Amino acid sequence: MVQALIFDKDGTLFDFTLTWGAWVMGVLPVIAPDASRHSDLLQVLGYDPIMGRFAKSSPVIGCTTPEIAALIQPFLPHFTPAALIDVLNEQALRAPLQPAVDLPETLAELRAQGLRLGLATNDTEGPARAHLTRAGVLNMFDFIAGCDSGWGGKPAPGQLLAFAKTIATPPADIAMIGDSLHDLHAARAAGMLAIGVLTGVAEKADLAPHADVVLPNIGHIAGWLAQRASGLAER
Repeated sequence: MVQALIFDKDGTLFDFTLTWGAWVMGVLPVIAPDASRHSDLLQVLGYDPIMGRFAKSSPVIGCTTPEIAALIQPFLPHFTPAALIDVLNEQALRAPLQPAVDLPETLAELRAQGLRLGLATNDTEGPARAHLTRAGVLNMFDFIAGCDSGWGGKPAPGQLLAFAKTIATPPADIAMIGDSLHDLHAARAAGMLAIGVLTGVAEKADLAPHADVVLPNIGHIAGWLAQRASGLAER
């Protein structure tokens, strides 16, 4: 029986394209005042500002902040790697968040069912806490891990296993919810249930082979868990 849920952040709690597309367009003039570099940076980041969408291969979807910084730093020689990471984190704090659902209502419903909640993100922990605070849901989480929290990043299972240990719950009784293959692979590696959601860039066909179920958004979790408990749930 599922006793706890650990969520990805971007593309799961928050609509990925609406939030991070705006972030890309906001961060470009900060890191590259010379607009001639923007085309190269957009290509590396995998974002098309005309279509307003990310490529499925975009590093913004699954990479950690240091990994993203390493990819774009060759185009920004005026930054040291450490300074670029700092700027990206500062700009992430200002990301124009677009919740995928009514987060306070949805998470309160899950907590009311006795479920413990965690967060595992490849963002750094500081911005993650700031985003949850702005959304009014920080106090609903029993555990929050970023890529710099000491357990690595996804698709490795370190963050997920740390959550299981923190709440003293077997991994088999926990579900990981995310919008990317990084999330689902982390769930499998940790021995957890894998729930995909479609509020990121990936489509159902991308996620379904790696998930126990793919839902439109996290607002459908409570209903699916109830169906699962009664033996009526479908993939």
